[in-house]
Amino acid sequence: MIRNKIDADTHVDETEATWEYLTAAERRFKPIPIDPGEPPLPGDSRPHRFWLVDGRLGMRRWRSDERTGTTREKRELHDVTARVAQMDALGIEVQVLYPTFLLVMPTTKPDWQAAICRSYNRWLADRTAESKGRLRWVVMPPVDSMGDALEELRFGKEHGAVGVFKRAIEAGGKTVDDPYFYPLYEEAQRLDLPVCIHAGGGVGDQFARPEIACFSHLAIKGVPQRFPTLRFGVIEAMASWVPYIIADLKAKGQYSGSFKVYSDRPMSIQGDFLRENRLYVTAQTNDDVPYLLTFGAEDSLMIGTDYGHEDQSAVLGALGTIEELGARGDIGPEAVRKILIDNPRRFYDL
Repeated sequence: MIRNKIDADTHVDETEATWEYLTAAERRFKPIPIDPGEPPLPGDSRPHRFWLVDGRLGMRRWRSDERTGTTREKRELHDVTARVAQMDALGIEVQVLYPTFLLVMPTTKPDWQAAICRSYNRWLADRTAESKGRLRWVVMPPVDSMGDALEELRFGKEHGAVGVFKRAIEAGGKTVDDPYFYPLYEEAQRLDLPVCIHAGGGVGDQFARPEIACFSHLAIKGVPQRFPTLRFGVIEAMASWVPYIIADLKAKGQYSGSFKVYSDRPMSIQGDFLRENRLYVTAQTNDDVPYLLTFGAEDSLMIGTDYGHEDQSAVLGALGTIEELGARGDIGPEAVRKILIDNPRRFYDL
């Protein structure tokens, strides 16, 4: 077993303690827990748990220790030592933490967003500090209030954050290429924080998968050229769509500068599109990784366990599947090392 792997996508479950960093003036923005007290049995019609924010209910899921392979103490960071010990058992050096409830923005009101994001960021900074660098996190910017968002990026950089959380569509329906986000990208570039486009959504949008169009949006508008050292990643949206995106952009002929793809180049080297433009993507265990490598994705693929969750993306032994591909000879040892260590280390600047 490789011992220094990087888990590129894990999660925390927000808890009541997450909102204790609200100031006295912000207490009216505090998410209210609605909790029936115990998880329902199979077939039981009792309601789920929820957070109530600004008159809207957001899901606060029950978690099964058995299905997730974790415990509440680890998922909610009550016991950081135990979580790190489990990382040791899996051969993982660093986990990068993403939110759960805040994957979907719970309100459209900028003042609510700013207060909730600030509290989340300060809670996570405090809880992960105990891990001495083993647990890193992505900062949550309230993008509907850009001044507050930039302030949160600076706070995150000073307190262990290694990325900037971004949804594929937010701020009133804006996609990732919208100039509205350029100040966010400029500050992220200055701070050397990658933009982490995680599966999620705007207010109430939990099921659309617009993440797979993000690289196309960025490429067509030339955003990577505008920010020449900024890294972009699509997280927890699989990676099987990458060949389609490359083929589609080539067919449209909508490249400029370093994005131009010449028709006499064989498709197998179109992966320069990823490498040259600092685009990264997390694979999942049901992706055909050997096939993706033929598209030049060797320097762009990462993988995560989705630690703490129990959906189709969550596989606690996901990183081990890459080691198995290497052991069978399906991919080479250099590719194994890049996916498990080098690429996420470079993306997150670890």
